[in-house]
This record gives sequence, structure tokens and C-alpha cells, in this order.
Amino acid sequence: MPLAVDDLNLDNYWMPFTGNREFRQNPRFITGAEGVRFIDADGRKVLDGLSGLWCCGAGHNRLEIAEAVAKQARSLDYAPAFQFAHPQAFVLASKLSALMPEGLNRVFFTNSGSETVDTALKIARAYWRQRGQPGKSRLIGRAKGYHGVNFGGISVGGIAPNRKLFGATLETDHLAHTLLPENRFCRGQPERGAELADELEELVALHDASNIAAVIVEPFAGSAGVIPPPKGYLQRLRAICDRHDILLIFDEVITGLGRCGAPTGAHFFGVVPDIANFAKQLTNGVIPMGAVVVKQEIYDTFMAQGGPDYMVEFPHGYTYSGHPVACAAALAALKIFDDEKLDEQVAAKAGLFEDCIHGLANHPYVQDVRNLGFAGALTLEAYPGEPARRPYEVAMACWARGLYVRYGGDTLQFGPAFVMETTDIAEIFNIVGDALKAA
Repeated sequence: MPLAVDDLNLDNYWMPFTGNREFRQNPRFITGAEGVRFIDADGRKVLDGLSGLWCCGAGHNRLEIAEAVAKQARSLDYAPAFQFAHPQAFVLASKLSALMPEGLNRVFFTNSGSETVDTALKIARAYWRQRGQPGKSRLIGRAKGYHGVNFGGISVGGIAPNRKLFGATLETDHLAHTLLPENRFCRGQPERGAELADELEELVALHDASNIAAVIVEPFAGSAGVIPPPKGYLQRLRAICDRHDILLIFDEVITGLGRCGAPTGAHFFGVVPDIANFAKQLTNGVIPMGAVVVKQEIYDTFMAQGGPDYMVEFPHGYTYSGHPVACAAALAALKIFDDEKLDEQVAAKAGLFEDCIHGLANHPYVQDVRNLGFAGALTLEAYPGEPARRPYEVAMACWARGLYVRYGGDTLQFGPAFVMETTDIAEIFNIVGDALKAA
């Protein structure tokens, strides 16, 4: 039954990453979902162009996950994660480890991508202290990188509007981004720009490797507008980290578990990090959950330096780490991933997605098109002094036409569900094309 929006009190909820004043003037309510479509307050079926927020790759309202959640909630709704455990957390850790590149096999559970990032950064700094090198504490991120919204994440993150309102953060350095003018309208990975990884050598020369704990990057930048790495860039970054004994962290919150057309971005690009972060797709967006996966040697270092067996080796964790209901959702989601070969579905349909999004290259206001796997973005020509206005207007025009897309900065961003039919993919970009022509 359509929701009576006029009966709602819109005053008390402070919405995240939202123009709250605009929303109150123009509310947009999602009241249901089915497959690859949302249902709005008027009963319209709206095509989901971003898998929720990059997290519902198996499609919405999967019965298998709902039943697993209900069953778990009826038998064990909560169990303390400190000093005690429930079996499903161990089962899930094993299942997730089996999807990782060789060597990544120890799993620490969190509740979100942001918590996952801060956990990984703490592990990295603590690791070097346990190795007797406490000076290795500096963290290096990348311009245009997004690593969540906690203080560690915004420190290594490189999106200025996410940082400037909050004042001083952790002291960090940032590598240059890889969004180069000469790579405009590139399909997949650009040919040029791998040498930008060499900036890490300059930071090593500036700070000395004895003071650098870790480098954190997304295999491809997502929230800044889908920026694939140039060919050879990640390999070069890995080699520099190896040369100077610096940990490499991949933030796979968006890229992991199918989005690239492979189990992880590490698989797709052929580069294995020391630490990898996951969230979003882990439970298909049903329940908040994240995970940090580390190499055996990192885990072993904490165990070796832990003191008596009863002592806590890593004083970190969350009330809801490895929550039983979240574990049930994740196990069901990973079974779907495996049974339906979701990563292979992405690989099979990525070419069509690429053709469709690049079909907008000559449309009004389109200044760049980028894509990789089931992720893509359009950069739109800005109004003078208002780079974020046109994407907002086009996104609202798409919503009116029955399509949900993500807008941020000067971009429109796309990340279809992995199960989306080819006709739905084409419909996404037909609607966007109409909205651009009408803008």
C-alpha cells in the first residue's frame, strides 16, 4: 500500500550524506525492493543502478538470506564476542578465507567498511610495534581515495569535502590520484599513468621507510567516481612496498566479492596485498558487517608477542563483531555467490555494461566516461562554481524516470547488481541518456 508521506514527521532524523534541507522539500522514499528494483512510496518500481550502495549484488530481498537471518535470530540472537564465541563466526571466517588470494587467511570481523578501515590501520601500526619497530607509524593514502568516515579513514582518504569540516586528522601523506586528462573516455584500465606509483619512492626518501607503516588504496577508486588504476600501477606499488618493508592494504569494500568480475580486486589485478578490507557485498547489504583479512605472518606476529596465553593479543574489537545474525546473512550471501557464480556473471556481462556506458560519451555535458567490471562513472560539465549541481539535477531527472543512480561531486556513478539482465543494463543508460538530453 502506498505510504502516506504527508503523515510522516521529517524533523527528527538527521540523514547521512544528504542535503537534509532539500530532502525535506522533495522527499524520496523507498518502501520496498524486489530483484533489481526498488519500490517507492507511490508504488513505482525504480531500477536500482547502484546495487543499493554498491552492496546488493545478488539482487534485493533474496529469500535464502532472509530465511537464514530469521532462523539464526530464533536460535541465537546475540553472543558476546570477547572471550567467548559462537560457531558460525568460525565457519564464516573459513568460507571467506577460501575466497581470498593465497596467503590471506586470518579474518577479523567488524560492522562496516569504515570500521574495517580503522581496524586495518590499527593492525598495521600495532604490527610494527610488535615487530620492535615502533617508529613505523606513518600512513599513506591516495588523493580521491575513499576509506569511510571514521577518523582513520578520513585521514588516509583523499576526498576534501569529507575532511575539511572536521579539522585536524591523523598526520598522513597522499599519493597522487590516477585520473589523468589523457585517459579520458578510456575503456577499462588506462595505458598511461603507472609511473604515478613511483611517488611512493619520493615519500620514502622524505620520511625514510623506517617511519612508514602502510599504504592503503582501493584497487579502483569507487566513491570518487570509479577510477581504474593504470596498467601496471598496482604491481609497481606492490614492488615498492616490498622493497622498503611497507605493508600494502587494499580497501576492497566496493571492489571485493564480485564487482570486478573476480572474487576480489586482488584476483582481478593479480596483486596480493598484506591486508584486505571487505564489507558491503559480504552480506548482500542485508545486515551491516565487515571483515579485515590479513596474511598469516601478521597474525603470527601478534600471537608470538601476546604474553601469557590468557592475555589479549590485540586489544580491539566491537560489541557486534561477528554478530551471529550477521554471520548467518553472510554465509547465505556467500553461498549465493558460489552457487550462482556471481563474479563470472559480472565478467560475462561487463562488455555490454562497458558498451552501454560509453554509448553516452557524445551526450550533452559528458566530459569523461570510466568503467571496470560492473562499475562506471560519468563526469559531467559543471555549472560555473557549482560542480555538484548538474549531477544532482540529472540524478533527480533519472529518479523521476524510474532509475536510481548515485551522484557525488561532479559524477554520476553506476554499479548494477551482478544478477541484472542485459535488458535492464541497457535500460539504465537509455534513461540516463534521456535525462542528459533534457537537462
